[in-house]
Amino acid sequence: MSLRNTAWRRPGLRFVRAGVVYGLSILVSPVALSPIVSAIAASPLQTTPGQDADSKPTSKTKNDKHTPPPPVVRWDEAQPGCTFSAGDDGKYRYGLWSGDAGVTLAVDARELQVIPHRGWPVLGVFLTIRYRGAASLDTAIDGITLQFMKHYKIVQTSLDPDDYTQKIQSDADALDDETRREVKNHPEKKEVYEARLQEYQKSANEMIEFLGTKGLRPAHLDRANPEVSGWVFFNTKSKWLGNWKTQEDFILRFPLDGKIFEFPFKLPPKKGELLLQKRP
Repeated sequence: MSLRNTAWRRPGLRFVRAGVVYGLSILVSPVALSPIVSAIAASPLQTTPGQDADSKPTSKTKNDKHTPPPPVVRWDEAQPGCTFSAGDDGKYRYGLWSGDAGVTLAVDARELQVIPHRGWPVLGVFLTIRYRGAASLDTAIDGITLQFMKHYKIVQTSLDPDDYTQKIQSDADALDDETRREVKNHPEKKEVYEARLQEYQKSANEMIEFLGTKGLRPAHLDRANPEVSGWVFFNTKSKWLGNWKTQEDFILRFPLDGKIFEFPFKLPPKKGELLLQKRP
């Protein structure tokens, strides 16, 4: 079919034709598509509860139902393999064995009272992992979570010791810069500002050393090295976490040996109970 005498050849429509061709060329241009592709690649597909301190727990995505969850081994003092004790060191201990793997959760009875005086808004628990099998077992820390049952059931993922160390150091550096500015603007308050900085730096150094030497680390357990232990911390700075109740309910979950070791516990276990560390 010839377009020689059609309306497409008319002068009034030439501008329209040019516009259509130009628009199509933009749509298929790699340069025009690159920002769109970049935006899609950068956009998050899923938010995991507990990763954001200000995010409430979300429901599972549709893709989760295609992957069967690992079996849950739940602590219950009445069940075999479960133990509970209140130690002379002021800690409650919950023990749970399943197969060749065992986990002991130790929580300081005064942990909730210590948090405001710690300098950093974190809740700490002490975990001991034991392996009694003939092969080996690898442990990790990035999947440990703590659920705050009386605070919208928010789930917090355990803090990475190295990442949190960097944050503490960054905060200390920022306070140092701020102190220099304040001393320059208010030289009459130099001693006050510098004393505050020294106290903060001392506390920061102690926390950094503690995380480096006492924090729980990934481990390879076998007969030669059957046990690993250390502290695990969870962020308590969140708009979903209000004032502490007289008795708090928690659930700690620890992925291990293809299972989820689950510890429901209370602080204190009994209302009004006060467990003090006995002096030697």
